[in-house]
Amino acid sequence: MSLIIENVHLAPVAGPEIAGGWLRIEGDRIAGLGPGPAPDAPGAERLDGTGCLATPGLVNTHHHLYQWASQGLAQDATLFEWLVALYRVWAAMDAEIVRGASAAGLGWLALSGCTTSSDHHYLFPKGRGDLFAAGIEAAREVGLRFHPARGSMDRGESRGGLPPDEVVEDLDEILDATAEAVDAYHDPSPSSMLRVAVAPCSPFSASGELMTQSAALARDKGVRLHTHLAETVDEDEHCLEQFGLRPVDYMDKLGWLGPDVWLAHAVHLSDADIAKLAVTGTGAAHCPSSNGRLGAGVARVSEMLRRGVNVGLGVDGSASSELTPLAGEMRQALLFQRARYGPRALTARQALELATLGGARNLGREGELGTLEPGKLADVALWRVDGPYTAAVADPVCALVFGPALPLVRLLVGGRTVVADGELRTASQDALGRAGAEAGRRLLERAEQRGVTVKVGMS
Repeated sequence: MSLIIENVHLAPVAGPEIAGGWLRIEGDRIAGLGPGPAPDAPGAERLDGTGCLATPGLVNTHHHLYQWASQGLAQDATLFEWLVALYRVWAAMDAEIVRGASAAGLGWLALSGCTTSSDHHYLFPKGRGDLFAAGIEAAREVGLRFHPARGSMDRGESRGGLPPDEVVEDLDEILDATAEAVDAYHDPSPSSMLRVAVAPCSPFSASGELMTQSAALARDKGVRLHTHLAETVDEDEHCLEQFGLRPVDYMDKLGWLGPDVWLAHAVHLSDADIAKLAVTGTGAAHCPSSNGRLGAGVARVSEMLRRGVNVGLGVDGSASSELTPLAGEMRQALLFQRARYGPRALTARQALELATLGGARNLGREGELGTLEPGKLADVALWRVDGPYTAAVADPVCALVFGPALPLVRLLVGGRTVVADGELRTASQDALGRAGAEAGRRLLERAEQRGVTVKVGMS
C-alpha cells in the first residue's frame, strides 16, 4: 500500500513541525515527510489533509480492559476501598466477559487516536477459560497494536495482602502461566502487533518472591516488567509497615528498577525516589483521570521530566476512569500539572510527547513508534482542526491538547485504516459497545449469584 497525506500540519514530535506539508506511507512504514507540495508517487492513494493535524498514533501504557464491565461502581471510594469493593465482583469474570469488555475498551481507545495499548490483567479465576487470550482476540479484531502484561497476585488476606484469597494464585502456577503466555504470544519483531510483558500486580498483592522470580523470568525471556507503584499514601504506609521500606526503595531491593521496567501511577514520590528512577532508567505511566477519580493525588510529572525520568500516559482501568479517552489524558495531564506547579509546568507539546514518544519508550519501542520519522511504523492519527469552533484556535497542537477531543479523520496502524471519519472501520463500533454492555450485565449478574452485593455508590 502507498498513501500520501498532503496539505497537512505535521507534528512529528521528533523534529520541527511542518505547516502545510506531506507524509508518505509505503506498506507499514513511513517513507518520508516534508514541507510544500507532495512528491509524485504514481499509484499512491492521496488523502487531502487540509485543515488537519497529523501526529504519531497515541500510546496507552496502562490499562485494565476487563474493568470496562464494572464501570460506575464504588464511586466515592479511595483506592483500597475501591479494590475491596470490586475484587469479589471481578472474581465472577470469565473469558467471554473479558473479551466483550476488552473489545469495547479497545474500540473506544481507537476512536480517541490510540494505535498501541498495553493491558495489565492480573486476576485469573480458575475454570473460566483463557482470560489472557480473550484480550488478545479482542485486540486482533479491533486492529490495535497490543502489549498485554500477564499480571498476577499471590498475596491474599491470609498472607497480609489486600485481595481476598479466592482471587490469588500460587507462585508456581503464576510463573508457569506467565512463561507460557510469553512463549505463545510474544513477537519481538520490529513490526510486531503483539508483545507480552510480565506484571505482578503491586507490593500489597504480590510477595517479594513473586516479584523477584518474575523479574528473573522476564529478563531471561527478554521481555519488559510492569507493576503498580506509589499510587496512594495508603500504599506508602502499607510498605513501611510490612517491609520497613517505602515503595521505590522496596522495588530497588527486589531488583525491580531498570530500563526494562515501567511503573503505573508513581504519584507519591520523594526527591530521592525520582532520582532513583532517573538514574536507573525506570519509566512511569501517568494516569491523571484515575488518580483524580480515586483521590490519589497528582503525580510530580513536571519534576520527573525535568530530572530525566521517562513518562508516558495511561487511561487506567475503566472502573476507576469511566469512558476516559486517551486523547483526553493529554489535557488532564497538562491541567493537573499547571494546577499544582503553575502555567509553565507542562506545555501542549510536552503533553503530546507524553502520549506518543513517552509511551513508546515505556514499552521499549521508541525505535519503531512514537514519532513521525522515515523508517518508523506508520501509526498515524489525523485530527480535524478546522471545524466551526476549533478553527478559532490558531495553534493546531493547542487545539488538540487544551480543548475537548477533536474529530478523528483517520487512524492508521501500520498503514492500515482503523478509524475513518470518526468511525471504526475494522469492526462495528455499535457491536463492540453492545458487547461491552453485555459483559457488564453478565459480570454483575454472576457476582450477585455468588452472593456479592453490588452497590453503585459507596453507601
